[in-house]
Amino acid sequence: MKCIVLPEKFDYDGSQISSLWAYNSFGIQEDSIVVFRGLCDVQIEHMIDLEDRRANESIWSEDMVSFIIEHFDSTDLRLIYARQRLFTALVREYLANLGVQTTREGDDLFLKGKKLTVSIASTSAVSQKIHFGINISHDVYGNLKEAGIGEDKQVANFMKGVGEAYVREFEDIEKDLRKSRPLGAV
Repeated sequence: MKCIVLPEKFDYDGSQISSLWAYNSFGIQEDSIVVFRGLCDVQIEHMIDLEDRRANESIWSEDMVSFIIEHFDSTDLRLIYARQRLFTALVREYLANLGVQTTREGDDLFLKGKKLTVSIASTSAVSQKIHFGINISHDVYGNLKEAGIGEDKQVANFMKGVGEAYVREFEDIEKDLRKSRPLGAV
């Protein structure tokens, strides 16, 4: 699995959740997590969550870190939702290690009762995808600036640290797969 942290601002509009986006954009032909910071403005045509789409909701943030995750080993929707929850728990653990206490409800994190994150998971014919966004600043929702993580260097360290933690998690899973014998095997 490969982690790419984009050094320049890059806006999220929802099109990045399409399959093979990392390959089309950066030539990455393996499981990956691409991390970037910028504006988030998801238009209705890119909205995957049918509840949000039916309610004509908008997803917008003036400054958000986005994690785009793609796995090629399955197209199982249940599995990618489990991976999405694992990623959410990993982000919560990472923030806790920085002294930021959040609560988790499913795939959402909350800071002082305000929603801090947005996330969606889906599948295509060739892969599983996750978008996980966390507000750096926002007038209404929770944001990392309120938690003391707003300086560019702090945010850059957060982006890299979380991306690399996810890669390590999957490298560790791969090691465990190669040391476990099947049930009933001698």
